[in-house]
Amino acid sequence: MNRLFTFAGGLLLTVAPCLGWGQKGHDTVAFIAENHLTASAKAAVDSLLQGKSIVYYSNWLDNASHTPEYAYTKTWHYKNIDADQTYRSAPLLESGDIVRAINEQAAILADTNMVDGQRALALKILVHLLGDIHQPMHLGHASDLGGNRWDVKYFRSPANLHGVWDSRLPESAHKWSYTEWQQQIDRATPEECREILADAYPEHWGEETYGICKAVYEATPVNTNISYDYIAEWTPVIEKQFLRGGLRLADMLNTILDPAYEGAFKPLKY
Repeated sequence: MNRLFTFAGGLLLTVAPCLGWGQKGHDTVAFIAENHLTASAKAAVDSLLQGKSIVYYSNWLDNASHTPEYAYTKTWHYKNIDADQTYRSAPLLESGDIVRAINEQAAILADTNMVDGQRALALKILVHLLGDIHQPMHLGHASDLGGNRWDVKYFRSPANLHGVWDSRLPESAHKWSYTEWQQQIDRATPEECREILADAYPEHWGEETYGICKAVYEATPVNTNISYDYIAEWTPVIEKQFLRGGLRLADMLNTILDPAYEGAFKPLKY
């Protein structure tokens, strides 16, 4: 792998909130990735997005999925696995899931025979889904809509587990802008980056996040009152998931868009 980075130091058919990280989290993942794009990949991104940053589109899909034009992407934000299932045994939705969507959209982005509009759409989708696949509740139970029906309290106020993980935990962990998040957590050593980028398949990322999701459910029974101790325990996980998402997104885009880049990303074809 060369020129990798410059280091600075499931049946959910009901319409329900299934957002990934909040806006801050998606912006952070995208901004970390943007800081690790090669010059060639960045030029390709600029061309496809008509000069706009990937940060600009980091949360676009959450809104677009609720429009008639892009309603087909609603189930692409997650892969639901119930408690009595394993990652491998969970039934596949005919309309798709996050792992298959990442693989399929990566193939479209990589296909230079596609018109630029199709490739630009694939890029926008990928930027968002690389955030979603690192949010633990996006590998949550179908029976509780990925934690949306898993009732908890947040400092004694009614909440649900999915919403807590989307925004409340990250915002309670650090009151930073997305640029400050990047500045503070994007400090992986070369060895740490190699570990993050090993087994660079979307299937691996989903299974890895599913392992975290199971631990979250176990640590957060229904009606748990989430408070300072919970925030302290899970903040390092949030930081690591943001960083993983950003570095893996950069590696994916560099691999696809820069012919000279020898990346780790390995899409599967369905």
